[in-house]
Amino acid sequence: MTNSFPGSQAPQLREPRLTAPAPEHVEPLRRILISTGAFNDEEVRVAIELVESSLVDPQGDYQVLVLATGAQVIGYTCFGRAPFTEATFDLYWIAVDPEWHGSGAARLLMTAAEREIRERGGRLILVETASRETYARARRFYESLGYREIARIRGYYQMGADDKVVYEKRMA
Repeated sequence: MTNSFPGSQAPQLREPRLTAPAPEHVEPLRRILISTGAFNDEEVRVAIELVESSLVDPQGDYQVLVLATGAQVIGYTCFGRAPFTEATFDLYWIAVDPEWHGSGAARLLMTAAEREIRERGGRLILVETASRETYARARRFYESLGYREIARIRGYYQMGADDKVVYEKRMA
């Protein structure tokens, strides 16, 4: 399977390992978030704050799964139960090193997050994303996994240029 970069071949995902975050994952995850080109400085800062929060309180509001192969960190996902809900979870972040796009890494992370959410009694997953072009790949990815767009708030992030797009997936 090839990734979205012309002429490049996605590496094969060999012996992938899903793990809880560790302090040594923070800088590789920051690098991954920056390297995607999808996230601005504020988004990267907040994403890393959530990873660090999960290090301090592993059973807290933010659950993080890190995907690695060998010593290389490939990506991660962050999710948690939506406050004041019975069984609704929010997917806060998912990011994969662009070198690994097309390898199945993102799908593996989403499958693991969905499994964790189901095990925690989750019945509904919400994903909020942006409408700008740098998020088009993410929107197609969510749709390919059975998420459906349920709301669009015009001008949420930037008037006339960037809407909030909300997806849902109901767990069986």
